[in-house]
Amino acid sequence: MSGHSNYEPKYAATRWLDTRLPIFRFTADFMGFPSPRNLNYWYAFGAILSLCLMSQILTGIILAMHYTPTVDAAFDSVQRIKRDVPFGWLLQSMHAVGASMFFFAVYIHMFRGLYYGSYKAPRELVWIIGCLIYLIMMATGFLGYTLPWGQMSFWGATVITGFFGAIPIVGESLQQWLLGGFSVDNPTLQRFFSLHFVLPFVIVGLVGIHIWAVHHVGQNNPIGIDVKSEEDTLAFHPYYTMKDAFAIAVFLMIFALFIFYLPDALGHADNYQRANPLVTPEHIVPEWYFLPFYAILRAVPDKLMGILLMFAAIMVLFVLPWLDTAKTRSMRFRPVARWFFIIFLLACFILGWCGARAPDDIAIPIGDGITFKWLSRIATFYYFAFFIPILPILGWVEKTKPLPDSITKAINEGTA
Repeated sequence: MSGHSNYEPKYAATRWLDTRLPIFRFTADFMGFPSPRNLNYWYAFGAILSLCLMSQILTGIILAMHYTPTVDAAFDSVQRIKRDVPFGWLLQSMHAVGASMFFFAVYIHMFRGLYYGSYKAPRELVWIIGCLIYLIMMATGFLGYTLPWGQMSFWGATVITGFFGAIPIVGESLQQWLLGGFSVDNPTLQRFFSLHFVLPFVIVGLVGIHIWAVHHVGQNNPIGIDVKSEEDTLAFHPYYTMKDAFAIAVFLMIFALFIFYLPDALGHADNYQRANPLVTPEHIVPEWYFLPFYAILRAVPDKLMGILLMFAAIMVLFVLPWLDTAKTRSMRFRPVARWFFIIFLLACFILGWCGARAPDDIAIPIGDGITFKWLSRIATFYYFAFFIPILPILGWVEKTKPLPDSITKAINEGTA
């Protein structure tokens, strides 16, 4: 459902502008957008993500003014930013920590969507656009990880670009295009820097389409039923702007804790050493937000199959609206699906744990020991099984709890 405001320009200047570029009318429509009255704080992460995106773009533009994208100077330019550029230490920490906070918020946003069934009709395109944003975020995050040109930057770029070479027919050409040659060198870093600078603006465009789609079909809500009357809604402002502002304030306190006291806690120690092509780190690992997919990649011995599984783990999200056959959206009313979802969450955490460890290390000391490689295989199996066949079968056989008659009634009964 789309909102409507009673905005009337009061001054000659605003009336003139409203007939030519109705930006104030658009803002009034946005603020007056009728939202379900039972939205909880899990729905505040959309606003938090918008803040993260703006922070990353603004700090990234300033950092780009001082960064030198060459293999000989990149590492030193990052150190110069932190030591010599006025407030460079703050900007660099905001950008580096901000990437982790961005992914932390997007994972919560996506898991909330999974739990409350926000991908179901008529919001399929809202979900798909969100998944596309996530995919480009992953590309942007990887490209940004290579720019400091530390040990993990160099070897991470070497490993990831090497995977493209395993793709049949086009793999070698694609790999050489990414590298700008036959090995990771100056052309590689310059390509990665250019793409890392441009992709956030692509994300901005997609976020605009994402918000537009939400405003067209209306927001989902925790109980997953449609708005049935005006009393089921509240104006976005001031009710949800204030709620989002409080959530943002709490988020910023956590953000500030890492920036000022733990700026390097979320990075790998080896990446604070200058890149050295002659010294391979004992374990090459990506940033924490890529670890589950890295574990899936290493779960199978075949290189091409690992790549296909890793991409399939992302692509399956795009077809999720058609895999879940249940008519009930929210898992609040699906007790069996809720337990499978909790196990799915646990599998994702296990994959992240496995991705950070050497595959042949012992994870669980039972019998001869279960290695991280086997544990990641078990978690990978469940990750895909959750989407196919668990969700389709549950949609057919699960007996759900009765849904409330309306959002307002659910609030009055304390079940919203």
